[in-house]
Amino acid sequence: MSSRLYPIWNFLSRNKYWIVVTVGVLIVGFFDENSLMKHIHNQIVIHDMKKQIERYDAQYEQDEAKLKELKRNPKAITKIARENYFMKADDEDIFVLSDDEKKSDNNETTE
Repeated sequence: MSSRLYPIWNFLSRNKYWIVVTVGVLIVGFFDENSLMKHIHNQIVIHDMKKQIERYDAQYEQDEAKLKELKRNPKAITKIARENYFMKADDEDIFVLSDDEKKSDNNETTE
């Protein structure tokens, strides 16, 4: 064997188990399909989805309460129609007030 390769061969032969363990940990930890990095990423995604489920459950409960109110109280239908869809009775006028500022279409520059 060449004198240049002898120290490398000697190192590999003495530390072969540590090298195999290190390569195995790297493969499992970072490069594998079921790696530790992907596991952590999936846990974060699961946590975010559980938060979404909680928000949707709360929204569902609110909508369910509104639906029960609509079934019990016919005046609630007119209230929702007036507030959300700007519907009105025949003898009423509706004024919609907005806080939005209108943008000027004036393209002149000031000097």
